[in-house]
Amino acid sequence: MSSIGIIMNGVSGRMGYRQHLVRSILAIREQGGVELSDGRRVQVEPLLVGRNEEKLAELARRHDLQHFTTDLDAALADDRWPIYADFLVTKARASAIRKAIAAGKAIYTEKPTAESVEEALELARLAADAGIKNGVVHDKLYLPGLRKLKRLIDSGFFGRILSVRGEFGYWVFEGDWQAAQRPSWNYRAEDGGGIVVDMFPHWSYVLENLFGGVRSVYAQAVTEIPQRVDEQGLPYAATADDAAYAIFELEGGVTAQLNSSWTTRVNRDELVEFQVDGTHGSAVVGLFGCKIQPRNATPKPVWNPDLADEHDYAADWIESPANEVFENGFKTQWEQFLRHVIEDAPHPYDFLAGARGVQLAEEGLRSSREGRRVELAPLSLGELGTAQLTGARA
Repeated sequence: MSSIGIIMNGVSGRMGYRQHLVRSILAIREQGGVELSDGRRVQVEPLLVGRNEEKLAELARRHDLQHFTTDLDAALADDRWPIYADFLVTKARASAIRKAIAAGKAIYTEKPTAESVEEALELARLAADAGIKNGVVHDKLYLPGLRKLKRLIDSGFFGRILSVRGEFGYWVFEGDWQAAQRPSWNYRAEDGGGIVVDMFPHWSYVLENLFGGVRSVYAQAVTEIPQRVDEQGLPYAATADDAAYAIFELEGGVTAQLNSSWTTRVNRDELVEFQVDGTHGSAVVGLFGCKIQPRNATPKPVWNPDLADEHDYAADWIESPANEVFENGFKTQWEQFLRHVIEDAPHPYDFLAGARGVQLAEEGLRSSREGRRVELAPLSLGELGTAQLTGARA
């Protein structure tokens, strides 16, 4: 059986370790590699890269892996590793990706791809000019709930889709009386933190691929908790936004309202839920669940604030069946990207798609600063891989 080497940079971090190493690459190894269209299998061989050699050695021992290094330049210069995967903090990502592009590696990266839309477009242009295959993590599209939602959309269940309302978030402890469940850099703008730069790239590809590209954004980003306590027990100023409330105008006339918050206590079935309303039916979906209400099973609510309403509205919804086995979304997209590299199978989620996510975060923050709706200019690589920002902003 043939194999393909993957440089995994930042694998000792929470996301890089749990989702990309353990639940994706190691899971692919355990199943005997990625299966290609002709039935052949190609095994994956990871090279763990990070700054702390002791941590890398411990990870390698824990999972019976042979290869690890703290020397990224040496790894990029080695032809045994044709794929570079990046799970670094945002501030360190662009410079490492530039090196990987110069080395001619195929690149798969977490988002956001850069700290600014100009830098994200530069990476897309460099990759296009170098002729290398590139991909950006779009994990939410592979979640069971959103895959059920996509099935409903494709079947015409909704009729004409009118609106999307989404709630994402949970309470992240401040770190004083109970340890925070997110790293402290997430709450420092100077370190690339903030819920807008974290979540708006997700909202960009979810909205674009399910309902239509984002045409404009009106957002309010706030810092609800101004002081937190870090991993060493020291107080620090939270300079990044920890909640954002936004309205997105989509192509085709759909309006999306999405709240993102690390300062809300959960009173819903899942940590993220979307309600999609259409002329022929509605759905409420989360990470896994998907409830539907067709128009011929819609009750007739009557507004009367003088009487208690005893109708059980939750009982009017029907749970949509899975009808198939959904694997981990990160693993599923990894397999798709590996097939893209090995046999040129389709993988549309490239650096330009990543740049659109960065643009939405950037313009969302701009909207919040200026207190107004901001239109998004279409992004294009132009001819011969030249990155361009076209259109007008309002």
